[in-house]
Amino acid sequence: MASSAAPLFDARRIADRWIADYCASGTADDMLCAHARDDAAWRAAFEELAGLSGDNLEGARERARRHAEDIGTGFRVAGEGEERPWPLSPVPLLIPEAEWRGIAAGVVQRAEVMERVLADLYGEARLVADGHVPAALVTGSPFFLRPLARLVPPGGCHLQAVAIDLGRGPDGAWRVLADHLRAPAGAGYALENRLAMAQVLDGLQLRLNIARHAPFFAAFRDGLAMRCRRAEPRIALLTPGRLDPSYAEQAHLARYLGWLLVEGGDLAVLDDRLYVRTIAGLKRVDALWRRLDPRLLDPLALDSHSTVGVPGLVDAMAAGNVVIANAPGAGLLEAPAFAAFLPQLAELLTGEALKLPGIATWWCGQDAARDHVEAALDTLLVAPAFGVAPLGLPEGRPVLGSALQGEARAALRADMARRPQDYVGQEVAHLSTMPVVAEGRLAARPFTLRVFAARGADGAWTVLPGGFARIGEHADARAAVMGEGMWSADVCVHGADPVEPVSLLPAGDSTRLRRNPGTLPSRVADNMFWLGRYLERGEAQLGVIRVLLGNSISADTGAALAADTVRRLADILVAGNAAPAPKALRRADLTELARAALEDGEGWYSVAAINAQARMIGGVSRDRLAADMVRLLDAPFPAR
Repeated sequence: MASSAAPLFDARRIADRWIADYCASGTADDMLCAHARDDAAWRAAFEELAGLSGDNLEGARERARRHAEDIGTGFRVAGEGEERPWPLSPVPLLIPEAEWRGIAAGVVQRAEVMERVLADLYGEARLVADGHVPAALVTGSPFFLRPLARLVPPGGCHLQAVAIDLGRGPDGAWRVLADHLRAPAGAGYALENRLAMAQVLDGLQLRLNIARHAPFFAAFRDGLAMRCRRAEPRIALLTPGRLDPSYAEQAHLARYLGWLLVEGGDLAVLDDRLYVRTIAGLKRVDALWRRLDPRLLDPLALDSHSTVGVPGLVDAMAAGNVVIANAPGAGLLEAPAFAAFLPQLAELLTGEALKLPGIATWWCGQDAARDHVEAALDTLLVAPAFGVAPLGLPEGRPVLGSALQGEARAALRADMARRPQDYVGQEVAHLSTMPVVAEGRLAARPFTLRVFAARGADGAWTVLPGGFARIGEHADARAAVMGEGMWSADVCVHGADPVEPVSLLPAGDSTRLRRNPGTLPSRVADNMFWLGRYLERGEAQLGVIRVLLGNSISADTGAALAADTVRRLADILVAGNAAPAPKALRRADLTELARAALEDGEGWYSVAAINAQARMIGGVSRDRLAADMVRLLDAPFPAR
């Protein structure tokens, strides 16, 4: 007789219960709950999660974290020496293709408007002359690089790639929160999120026809190459170094795109051409995707105190011999003050309103705007106009006007009276929420979406389908309170049509062998040499310790070494500065000697100290090491 009992493990029932409980919590978002019973995409995502871990949401979150760690995803907080693991949520953000087309069109329009504004401000400056942009907004900005005025970048474009932060309001409308033009970061994290989630929810790609990321990166790579003078250009990613917060992302992108990962010290300019120092001598570099502060790029033309730039780089760019993406000075439009003028500039230059409006902004450098901000201070967000902390906002972060009281409020008002041009007022943006796993259940948290666009070989903009979401730690849906967020999530654009499996790898019938010796930068080659030496020394030292400890614990079994051999083993460790000389050759003394040579970090060259040196070198060579090797180097030293 057939049983009518429900199966013990039913992914669909678990998913339906998760959705019902989430919507019944009272704080859930309209994005999911208004359409929960009809939205097959969200149900499919939760069914995949249930099929992965049953009713254990914490297990799904742990698996997502583990896959992100396996890929090597990490980030560093400014001032910290060690990287933190990348906080990946197992629940992706799902956006229908029809909705995404509107977002992509708005991003392309905004990028094109900003390109035209930059071309004018660094060219004829008609927008300033005609009164559409206040002169103080340009010349008073620390992001305006005067040596770049009247310089047309190679290829004719100031912007090769942009990143734009979007927020979805409770009404479902998307709005721009910030533009990133100087060194737009995050595309690598979007790629790494997708790679990790492909392992976690491996069936979702086919079920929802999720758009792939590879075409975007291929377009970006081809677009940058097309603007170089040589037919087969050499492209490099210029990094500030391993202490940069997104160094892990930069290393991953360099490997994925097939570009060199270089620091300023790896490069040199000769006869207005850029070269990289390699083990085979100087090699020509045709393009740089820079992640370095533009003011530090060239100590001869820009900041003379820079020790991480390349002397003569601006001259090489002016001669048309090196393409720099994005062109130095593009960050001028990143300033929050410019957000107050971009809507009018868009209508002036294109005849159309912005398809993705920003949050209302008032630059206090104008009398009427300053009066409005002062009168409505308690309802607005007050922020630095140019990203630099003014006296009234010593921490340099946007602050809710209503949160400023007493001396802090008086200091702000006093400095606004002295230097009003240093401040902007912005409306407080409220964000929609999305589900995350918190304390073993689904919870609603506010999120922002970072979207990326890049020029292709034809000069047209290509938008990365999805980007990555940053999710707040608390339920407060105000963007100013959320800050940088607590988790990240993959963003999946799904549609009805099957997606072609595009890859950056060449097709089998078009693969050709190309000999490219000597492109290893000299600094990296030196690092690899010392990495090998450290690992070799650590292995040899471990062998001596193992023999010494084996003798010590086997002394009563008849396997003890001769006293002369024991003395010679101890002398090897002492001569290598691994540990202090033992008082005697007794078992307790030898055990203490071995312990110090293994893990003592107080001035001795122990195995732990050698491992730390190897880990540091591995940290600056991630683009040259396999993920398994990086994982081994980053593994914590065993505790006793």
